[in-house]
Amino acid sequence: MKIFMPSKPLEPGDRYGVLSGYEPGTRTLPAGFQVAPPFRPIPVDIVFERDVPVTLRDGVTIHVDLFRPAGDEPVPVVVAWSPYGKGQGTSASVKGVFALVGLDNSVVSGLEKFEGPDPAYWCAQGYAICNPDIRGVAESEGDSVLWDRQEGRDCHDLIEWLAGQEWCTGKVGMSGTSYLAVAQWFTAAEQPPHLAAINPWEGVSDVYRDLVMRGGMPDTAFAQLLRDHSFWGRQQKEDILAEAGQHPLMDELWEQKIPDFDRITVPAYVVASYSNTLHTAGTFRAWRRIASQDKWLRIHNGQEWPDYYDEANRDDLRRFFDRYLKDEQNGWEQTPRVRYSVLDLRGGDRVGVPAESFPPPGTVSTRYYLDGRTRSLLSSPSEESTAAYVVGSNPDVVSFVTRFEEETVLVGYPRARLWVEARGSDDMDLFVLVQKLDAYGTPLQQFTAHNQGALAQDLTERGASILRYKGPDGRLRVSLRHLSPTQSTDEVPVHSFDRVEKLSPGEVVTVDVELLPVGLAFHPGEQLRFVVSGRPLLGPMMPGLADYTPANSGVHVIHTGGERASYLQLPVAPLFPMTS
Repeated sequence: MKIFMPSKPLEPGDRYGVLSGYEPGTRTLPAGFQVAPPFRPIPVDIVFERDVPVTLRDGVTIHVDLFRPAGDEPVPVVVAWSPYGKGQGTSASVKGVFALVGLDNSVVSGLEKFEGPDPAYWCAQGYAICNPDIRGVAESEGDSVLWDRQEGRDCHDLIEWLAGQEWCTGKVGMSGTSYLAVAQWFTAAEQPPHLAAINPWEGVSDVYRDLVMRGGMPDTAFAQLLRDHSFWGRQQKEDILAEAGQHPLMDELWEQKIPDFDRITVPAYVVASYSNTLHTAGTFRAWRRIASQDKWLRIHNGQEWPDYYDEANRDDLRRFFDRYLKDEQNGWEQTPRVRYSVLDLRGGDRVGVPAESFPPPGTVSTRYYLDGRTRSLLSSPSEESTAAYVVGSNPDVVSFVTRFEEETVLVGYPRARLWVEARGSDDMDLFVLVQKLDAYGTPLQQFTAHNQGALAQDLTERGASILRYKGPDGRLRVSLRHLSPTQSTDEVPVHSFDRVEKLSPGEVVTVDVELLPVGLAFHPGEQLRFVVSGRPLLGPMMPGLADYTPANSGVHVIHTGGERASYLQLPVAPLFPMTS
């Protein structure tokens, strides 16, 4: 069922790091060793085993780099699983990414995988780090796959191999952001006996819903970037774009790219944000659904890379691993199960707000009804009216506004229920956005990374949504509006994406649109604007990507009031966490 395309070997270039070549062997890197000038020297002697072969259950051999503290004391090991080259930490592309988000390369040693744990820190804390070239990458054998249960089986085998090494205590963990986070869902679901804890730090958990067909729309620009600029190897790699073209609905192919959440039972420290339009929905979904009894969620207020390499956050993660990989009784269990942030967008963010759950106890799902006549949001339905826009016109949006007269905090899962009609078409691609406005109606936004200079301003003007937060958004192709009867809840609508239901002339239908989770404070006098449009309202998620072109035409009509009372449902949280 999978579709493959030829891969090609990685050649020297912007993705080629100092340690990218194939050079099996063992050496000791002395304390003070510096792999390249921009990076931090290592603080302790590190044994570096390079390109070690590991044979998987189907006979395929992959190669891994191992970094471990010098000495005879056995140590636990943390795996960084991804298709990004195990020597890519020093590459020009990774250094460029750090510059993009305002991170100095001196915060890492350059020995780490892109988005993975730094051996310089972890070896000094008594851990080993394993950086694999996974199936089909570099000199590793086999055909590579993209975010698939096959990866879970492969990493299961690697974990069991690691646990049997004489230098290992038998305890294995996983950590990392983005791809490295996704791999952890799939691996933990395979239940390798020696996997003791995971740390998924923002990552999708459903390839169809999060990557290639969010809202049922074939928005594949980032999937193409991932396919074309990763998985360098000598055999074949999965062609995710061809699969999206041939499998536009949810089927067995995509089901194999959803981890079995019920089988994830290991302790998990999950990190999320509200602002990553690629990762946010998937991270929260996985955290909700995994079966782990010992699971923690921290929701930060920025971009994942600065957050991951922040010294305080790294030390916090070490306490978690010390508890479950070293069996230290360090009181980690007293850590609040949820620590969430509330964005202010004017410099007053609150972070680390403790709670027993997300949304926090006492949160009330509150409906704000759309009024097409006054373009306002009301506490109860108005008389029937409509608001409409012509696709491709200016303006091609309709919006609805409310002003908060008292302090209001939104924490949780927003959703919208809209009564819609397509005139001159049999389908609609709908995009929605919640914006915070100041008392004078000016939209408020916030950069998520340290870099807020002219280049960052340019990149985020009409895209790069991961770098500038403009509010929680959602999208849905109306013909794919059918809800899953087993997964949908009042807070989070989940679409089955297994059938097409086109619109007939004059037909008005209800659609439920999931918006990304939110943590947002409104002060007295500030306003909330709810926007509905037939075009993407945030632009592409990453810098340089092409924007998605919707399959829209005609006139989009939003019905409001009476028996067609469209509404925006918002999670209104108690104020006590904000004033404590």
